[in-house]
Amino acid sequence: MSDTVPQADAAPLIRSFTLDFDIAPGGSVAFPKGTEIKVRKPGSGELRGLALTALLQLDYTSLETLAPRITQPVLHKQHVMAMDPADMMQFGSEVMDFLLPSAAKAEAYQPA
Repeated sequence: MSDTVPQADAAPLIRSFTLDFDIAPGGSVAFPKGTEIKVRKPGSGELRGLALTALLQLDYTSLETLAPRITQPVLHKQHVMAMDPADMMQFGSEVMDFLLPSAAKAEAYQPA
């Protein structure tokens, strides 16, 4: 009999979302709607200078700082500033999903 605890399937290290709206800083479309944005799970170094609680609260400034560190294509500050709020929520949701522990996710999704 083994003393090892079975491991849950590893969570994906890259997630993605599709823009619902163009990102057009200064009126010029940088990323058209329908563009797939890949979001990589941040490492500790990419979280430097950021409060995890702020990211979990979808704090705009924290997400704006983190975006160029973990997105492909890279979303720079001017791109984040031009994002539609619905697309910003998609990005924030992906970040939040990376940061929440598995137990918290399971508890949040249990039926009432």
